[in-house]
Amino acid sequence: MTPKKISIYDTTLRDGAQREGISFSVEDKIRIARELDRLGIPFIEGGWPGANPKDVQFFWHLKEQPLTQAEIVAFCFTRRPGKTAASDPMLQPILASGTKWITIVGKSWDLHVTEGLQTTLDENLAMIHDTITYLKSHDRQIIYDAEHWFDGYQHNPDYAIATIKAAIAAGAEWITLCDTNGGTLPHDIEQTVQKVRQAVGKVKIGIHPHNDCELAVANAIAAVNAGAMMVQGTINGYGERCGNANLCSVIPNLQLKLGYDCLPDEKLATLTQVSRIVSEVANLAPDDHAAFVGLSAFAHKGGLHVSAVQRNPITYEHMPPERVGNNRRIVISEQAGISNILAKAKSLGFDLDRQDPTCRQILESLKHLEQDGYQFEAAEASFELLIRQALGERVAPFEVRGFQVHYDMMPPEVAPIHSYCGRARSLATVKVAIRGQEILEAAEGNGPVSALDAALRKALVTVYPEIETFYLTDYKVRILDGAAGTSAKTRVLLESSNGIQRWATVGVSGNILEASYQAVVESLEYGLLLRQPIKSAIAHC
Repeated sequence: MTPKKISIYDTTLRDGAQREGISFSVEDKIRIARELDRLGIPFIEGGWPGANPKDVQFFWHLKEQPLTQAEIVAFCFTRRPGKTAASDPMLQPILASGTKWITIVGKSWDLHVTEGLQTTLDENLAMIHDTITYLKSHDRQIIYDAEHWFDGYQHNPDYAIATIKAAIAAGAEWITLCDTNGGTLPHDIEQTVQKVRQAVGKVKIGIHPHNDCELAVANAIAAVNAGAMMVQGTINGYGERCGNANLCSVIPNLQLKLGYDCLPDEKLATLTQVSRIVSEVANLAPDDHAAFVGLSAFAHKGGLHVSAVQRNPITYEHMPPERVGNNRRIVISEQAGISNILAKAKSLGFDLDRQDPTCRQILESLKHLEQDGYQFEAAEASFELLIRQALGERVAPFEVRGFQVHYDMMPPEVAPIHSYCGRARSLATVKVAIRGQEILEAAEGNGPVSALDAALRKALVTVYPEIETFYLTDYKVRILDGAAGTSAKTRVLLESSNGIQRWATVGVSGNILEASYQAVVESLEYGLLLRQPIKSAIAHC
């Protein structure tokens, strides 16, 4: 039996962009659109042509250089009250965008009609019908988004049904029911979709859930089980307020758990990669604990779990991570047993024997260091260096003989007395031994850690020019014992990249500079280690 096809409609570029903190450039939108196209998403909503210059440029670019398989969709509201669709200038840029598909949003809730639009219920029906009829006369295909559908249906079901019947009569190909406020529960979604199907016949129904009750994915699944054939959502669940339905969860749940046909299997296997690319373009940290695509989605930390997973992955995994392009990870922590050490070492390229005393030595070192405040589950580069140290394979490419950091405050005439930001400057000097010679260098930076990092790089780059490609991607400071006040022990977690790979290192000390120094030095050491064609352990970081 052929699986039932579910059309996936991505609105990351419009609804997703309404999340606080996201601002896509034209180039960002184009890149995301092409990634979604490669993923196999059939409908990609690009934005509202005419609403802002970026969206105009975006649609113009894709008209000149089309996507390979996806339909790019323009978005707009119904015409204004008291006008005709043909005379409403708002609709002209929509037609000018050149898209075959247009999504039109109309009001379903009588409250929004009378108080929001300040017009009559009959005029709203006319607006829906007139707008769709006009666009259809220009050979466009229409997805009608029934805004606030579930709230409207709850308050006035007859009128809510009348709005979608107006869209159907005008020729809409799809009717999408929107849980715009995100407050509807899954059983209500399912029952209402069933009633709509009975009321409107064979027209194709879609669902557009929001996540205000943390139920958007569940509501999407409930709607599909009730007969919906399209799901609108966003990559990583981005969207206004609490977000939209997360397609990175919707798609694998529908396809791998319920047997629906959403994407080709080989495309589904790139889902994790697309999720991380979109988060990178959005300049947001990936959610490590996201279902299916998160870094920790298939991570195993407890010793008994690791031992069982090594024998048979289904003991603690609900599906093979490779189906969505993710990987199994063995997490190292104070809860680790020998099984963790062996598994993690193997993933990093070290084939250790359980009976080898080195395994026990590594485990004891790990637990002792984590008792002191180290945390290796988020700093796997530091853990690999710990393994190399225990095996006698750690050959430091340089040795820091000493460093000093000077922190000077600029006088008020240079920086305003009422603003501490920008009033300080830091200078670091380091002495480094490399291949039998000592190098002394100094550098300024935006703060003491920045200055120390710059001085180290300056000293090393003449011998190791690849260091120029290293850069800091994240710097986290954690106070471990807050009751100790300014004498508290500090943990510094440093994430670095060379533009291709990422790695993380950790340092702990009662002195934040020393903790930072430890993490910085290990970061540079590990980055240089990646030159060696032994393995690419960073893929696990």
